[in-house]
Order: sequence, then C-alpha cells, then structure tokens
Amino acid sequence: MFKKVLSLLLFLILVSSCRTSVDNSEQNINAMQDSSISAMEIEVSEEALVEIVANIASPIEMAALMNRLSVPFSKEYLASTGSVNDLNTNFQMAYKLGIFGADLGYLNMYEKSSAAVEYISTIKTLADGLRVGQFFDYTTLKRLATNNQNLDSLMFLSVHSYNEIDTYLRETPGRSYLSSLMITGLWIEGLYLITQVAKEYPYPDISERIGEQKIILTDLLDVLNLYKKNLSFNELIQDFETLNVEFKKINITYEIGEPETIEKDGRLVLIQNETSNVEITDEQLNSIIEKTNKIRNKLIGL
Repeated sequence: MFKKVLSLLLFLILVSSCRTSVDNSEQNINAMQDSSISAMEIEVSEEALVEIVANIASPIEMAALMNRLSVPFSKEYLASTGSVNDLNTNFQMAYKLGIFGADLGYLNMYEKSSAAVEYISTIKTLADGLRVGQFFDYTTLKRLATNNQNLDSLMFLSVHSYNEIDTYLRETPGRSYLSSLMITGLWIEGLYLITQVAKEYPYPDISERIGEQKIILTDLLDVLNLYKKNLSFNELIQDFETLNVEFKKINITYEIGEPETIEKDGRLVLIQNETSNVEITDEQLNSIIEKTNKIRNKLIGL
C-alpha cells in the first residue's frame, strides 16, 4: 500500500513539474519575444499612434451601418473561439484579442447576448494571457450581456476596456507592439465582416465605407513596418501589402465644406468640414473581398 501511495505521489510530482516546465517555457518564449521585438522599435510619437488608432473605424460603427441598412445577423461571419486555448505566443494572442473584440462589437449591435457571453469569456482568457486582464471587467460585462436592457452600457464598457488595454500597452516599454497587433486584428476583422456583407448586400454605403479603409490601411502599415525586421511581423506585412495593392486602385477625392465653430473643453474650436467621394468599381471591391477573406482566415487558422 505504501509503495502504491509513493508511486502516486511521484507521478503527481512528475506531472506537476512537467506542467510547470511547460508554463515556464511559454513564459520564457513570450518574454524573449517581447524583448526581441521591442529592441527594434523605432521611436514614434504618442500623438501619431493615438491619431492612427482614433482613425481606425470602430467595428461597432461598421455593425451599426449594417444594422441601419437592415442587413440580417449571421453567426457564420464570426471567428471561432475553439482554438483560443492553443495559443502560446503573445503575438498570436494580441491580434486574436483584436479579432474577437470586433466580433463582440458585432454581437452587441445585433443584441446577441447569449453568444456575446462566449466571446467575452474568450477575450478574458486572452487578456489574462497578455497580462492585461485587470482592464477587462469580465464580471460586469458578462452580467450586462445577459440583460438586454443594458446593451448601451455593454457596448460602452466593451469599447472602454479595449481603449484601456490599448493605452496601457502603448505606454508600457517593450509592449507597444502588442497594441499594434491588437489594432490590426480589430481592423481586419471589422473589414472582413463588412466585406462578407457586401457580397450578399451590395449597398453603395457599404462599398463606400470599404473604400475609405484605403487611408486607414496606409496608416496601419506605417505602424507595422516599425517591426518589419521581425519574421512574424514581416510575414504579416507582406500579407497586408497584397491587400494594399488593391486599395491603391481606389480613387478618393475630398470636397471642402463650410467651417464650423464648436465648444470643446470650454473653448471654441474651429472645425473644417469636408466630404469624401470614393470611387470603387465592382472589380476592385471583389478583389478586396477576396484578399481580406484570405488574410483574415489565415490569421484565425482556417
């Protein structure tokens, strides 16, 4: 009996030490990745990064446009949460955090509370893996998701949580590259959602919104190219450049409107209004849909 107990204890110790070894190995890989990528960072002003992030269309805005046009909800558009536990690098977790954030915005806009809980749980797992879980109020978000009367609060808190994570990563030395990846995932999934809709519902408003992403992609590539010496980033950049080739074919012109004076923070601010005209052909749109689908599915492992 004593030998059986001893054998069991030895087995448990062995399993425990193996698990600890694996965990430590993953932590070491992530630490080395943080160190190697951050070492090649080029100094870029905080104002420039904030402007780029602010200009990236919110997935909620994309979903709101779809909803306004009475485009029906489709769960087929969403990325599967099934493989999230298999992710073992910060690089993967960061862009997946963005992808699932875009999906959560889409679910929130269409009031799909039961499915939203699943994505909130997945996002919490990724946030904890990246050591930014303190900015993601899982308990409150889950409670709001199960109460359809609090959808406005759910959307506000979801966006606020992502802004908090983004700010923390950008301001933490050696971790700003994770912010770039999260924003990249957020953008490509938002673009994927609206391009999938465009295949079935070719509304001019949707085509125009897709065409406007030409400007955002240029800014996004400027950020990603800060890390182009890293192999993973370089591969990602090459994929996005194939998409950029298609966007460059789109013509965008601007018309200057009448300036407007508004009050902001107790001061009068002059705002120069302008409207954009996006010229995008069916052929250009189809090429963008195809390239977006390919890149997004590669990122989620399809």
